[in-house]
Amino acid sequence: MNLEGQAAIVSGGASGLGRATAVALAASGVEVAILDINQDAAIDAAREAGGFAIACDVTDAASVEAAFVAARERHGPARIAVNCAGVGTAGRIVGRDGPLPLDAFRRVIEVNLIGSFNVMRLAAAEMSTLDPLADGERGIIVSTASVAAYEGQIGQAAYSASKGGIVSLTLPAARARPRPRGRRRANAPRARALRRARRSDRARHL
Repeated sequence: MNLEGQAAIVSGGASGLGRATAVALAASGVEVAILDINQDAAIDAAREAGGFAIACDVTDAASVEAAFVAARERHGPARIAVNCAGVGTAGRIVGRDGPLPLDAFRRVIEVNLIGSFNVMRLAAAEMSTLDPLADGERGIIVSTASVAAYEGQIGQAAYSASKGGIVSLTLPAARARPRPRGRRRANAPRARALRRARRSDRARHL
C-alpha cells in the first residue's frame, strides 16, 4: 500500500509502541488519529507526530465508535488501523495474598483482547465501504501480540491469555476479510527474534 496521504487510527498511540508507530506513520505522509485513554498524553503525542488526538476507552463500544466518527471527520475514512492499546498487569494465579482478583484478570482481557477486537470490527466495517486501491487492497489492520502468547512467564497468566487471544483472532479475521482484500495481521515483536536465537542455538550444537 502507498501510505502517502492515507488516514490511520492508532489505539494506545500516546506512549510506547503506539506512539512510535504514530510518529513513523506520520513521517511516511499518513494522517494519524491517536486514540488513548490518557488525553493529555495523546495530545502530546499528536503534537510530536503532527496528528490528531482523541480521548478514547477501547473497552467501551460507544467511545470507540465516537472516536472513529471524529477521526473520519478530520482525516477521512481510515485505511490503516493499528492496535497498540494494552496493559500488562502482572500477578500470580495464587500469590501470597490468595488467588488473583478476577477483576485484575478481566481488566487485562478487556483492554488487550476485547479492546483490539472493538477497534478491529469498526475499522473493518469502515474499510469495507471503500473502493479498492490500485493494488486491490482496501486497507490493513495490525494488532499487537507478544512472545508471551507462546512463552508466557510466571505472573503473566492474564497478559499471555490476552495476547494468545490476539494470535487466535487474527486468522479468522483475515479469512473473513472483505473482497477485494483487506489485510489483518498480528505482530509479536519478540517472537521472531526468539525463533532466530533458537535456530542459532541449534546450529551451534550440530
